[in-house]
Amino acid sequence: MSVKIRLKRMGAKKKPFYRVVVADSRSPRDGRFIEEIGYYDPLKDPAEINIKADRAAEWLGNGAQPTDTVKALLKKIDVIKK
Repeated sequence: MSVKIRLKRMGAKKKPFYRVVVADSRSPRDGRFIEEIGYYDPLKDPAEINIKADRAAEWLGNGAQPTDTVKALLKKIDVIKK
């Protein structure tokens, strides 16, 4: 089972809000997930990023692969060193 850290889209049409989740890579984007570790709101100025750094670091240590977007978010909050 390949595990990914990725975004799950929430919110209304034209008003996206994302939850950062740990999910099996075979499950659909907004489908079943293992654990929710934070959220990301791009509509606020500046964008609001709230991710549990300890949980994200633990999942990365266990071999979870972040998507490109999540990797950029994790770099902004210094979970992944630049």
